[in-house]
Amino acid sequence: MAVKITYFVHGTTKDNEQDLATGWLGGTLSELGLKQARDLGVIVADQQFDDVFCSDLKRAIDSAQLGFGDKYEIIQDQRLRECNYGDFNGQPEEFKDKMTDFIDRPFANGESYRDVEKRMADFLDFLKKNYDGKHVAIVAHQAPQLALDVLLKRKTWEEAINEDWRKKKAWQPGWVYNLV
Repeated sequence: MAVKITYFVHGTTKDNEQDLATGWLGGTLSELGLKQARDLGVIVADQQFDDVFCSDLKRAIDSAQLGFGDKYEIIQDQRLRECNYGDFNGQPEEFKDKMTDFIDRPFANGESYRDVEKRMADFLDFLKKNYDGKHVAIVAHQAPQLALDVLLKRKTWEEAINEDWRKKKAWQPGWVYNLV
């Protein structure tokens, strides 16, 4: 058996529109982000999920509620949080050109991408024990999705970062991962 995971990213935030890295700050959806979140629920209305999980950060909660809250109970989980950029939370995203510098080395007063990988591995263990044979949705952030690429698609962190769809602005309404 396997757990089918459909991964959705939160809607655009006011920080995103200003090229700021929100990190562990809550973040507020912009007008575009509110529309994206509402539209996503309509776009994927034909899909059925056993449960919908989201990060416990405001932008993911709001996106999940707007997209799926009328149909599902939304389960918040802090393991799905964005990477803690520490001193860079809420700062310009310029440091994202050097994301690979923080794979093993944590951001000052923050965490590393390996820390996010550990959180996601723990979450995947939970899913495997409790959702085997089921289909779940996740609404979260960039770093947890990259960690799924590392853990489930066997990419290196360098590959996951360099091949990230965000670099090409190749958004789609959900990415499917299989946890076997």
